[in-house]
Amino acid sequence: MKILPERKNSLLAFQKSVGVSFKDISLLDLAFHHRSFSNENSEAKHLNNERLEFLGDSVLGLVTADFLYNDMKENQEGDLAKIKAAAVSEKALSPVALKLKIDTLLVLGKGEEKSGGRKKPAILADCMEAVIGAIYLDSGYEAAKKYVLSFIIPEVRMLQETGGKDYKSLLQEYYQKKTKSCPVYETVSITGPDHERVFEVQVHLGNKVFGPEKAGSKKEAEQLAAKKALFSIMK
Repeated sequence: MKILPERKNSLLAFQKSVGVSFKDISLLDLAFHHRSFSNENSEAKHLNNERLEFLGDSVLGLVTADFLYNDMKENQEGDLAKIKAAAVSEKALSPVALKLKIDTLLVLGKGEEKSGGRKKPAILADCMEAVIGAIYLDSGYEAAKKYVLSFIIPEVRMLQETGGKDYKSLLQEYYQKKTKSCPVYETVSITGPDHERVFEVQVHLGNKVFGPEKAGSKKEAEQLAAKKALFSIMK
């Protein structure tokens, strides 16, 4: 499928922002095409990112496992498996996708677009994996590894610090111990139809505000806001 100039400029800006350079920009473009688009377009029925996602998932797993094996030399297999599962989870990948503005590049079917698919954690995480697959095919393992490590290492470091506890609990423990006060969560907005709400939440730590973060549930948005606050105050 031909890539229009405006679309190509957006793809070039994305690859520059993540530090990669594609020989075949159409591979990167394909990584953003969700199956809902191909399902609604008979002439493009095979143009979706599922095969790239399949490949990228394996590359992501290998890079993460290799890093943990060499980084956590004194830990048993169970410890490595626990950290790996959390680091490559939908919960971990979807906020990274939003930070990289992957949501703005997604190509969705009309139905998925209307239902808020651009912000769905599962779609964002799958696209993250598809991008990894595209980098691997275009530029090889080392390039894909460099990209993966750029966002996996910070996530692993946080998980090593927290022991895998949820971010709201950790933020409360840390902030209460430090100030004797509790974090205060504020729902900034609730948008979208009844069946596909998007919650926007920020967290107040005294005079500092972190967020807002968006998610399909208030609970998940609070977790994302807590995560942002933790990353900031624990640096």
